[in-house]
Amino acid sequence: MQILQDTIEINVKPAEIFQWFKDLDKYYEEWHPDHVSCQKLTSTDDLSIGDIFCYEEYLHGELHKLKFKLINLKENKFIEFKTQFPFSMICPGGSFLIEPIAEKSLFTATLSFRVGKLLSKLLKSRVEAFKLHMKEEGENLKKLLEEKK
Repeated sequence: MQILQDTIEINVKPAEIFQWFKDLDKYYEEWHPDHVSCQKLTSTDDLSIGDIFCYEEYLHGELHKLKFKLINLKENKFIEFKTQFPFSMICPGGSFLIEPIAEKSLFTATLSFRVGKLLSKLLKSRVEAFKLHMKEEGENLKKLLEEKK
């Protein structure tokens, strides 16, 4: 298992980041230029364990239609998701950790991949594309949230 992780300090309180994720379907396209759409398939008004989202985005230059299910939530602290088949064969899931630092937050995005050392070498350009995408998402989230202040 290979874990990709990106951490960035954001000058807003954890509740503001968590609220932004509650409205992910509204903000998804502006979060990253490679994001095409995001739709919440469940009918809950709030974020809830079991919620399912369908999203489209370009990864390593190819359009992907993916689904994920929320499997763990801690208000203003943590969001964990499981990807759905067939993407789950490669990437079983990930999380967003939000840690308070005074009036700021430390935001960490994590993705897990089922690739060994050999496959990591064969897919090096795709792994690097995921790393870059995650870094850009963190930077864009920081910019979007700090500009709203």
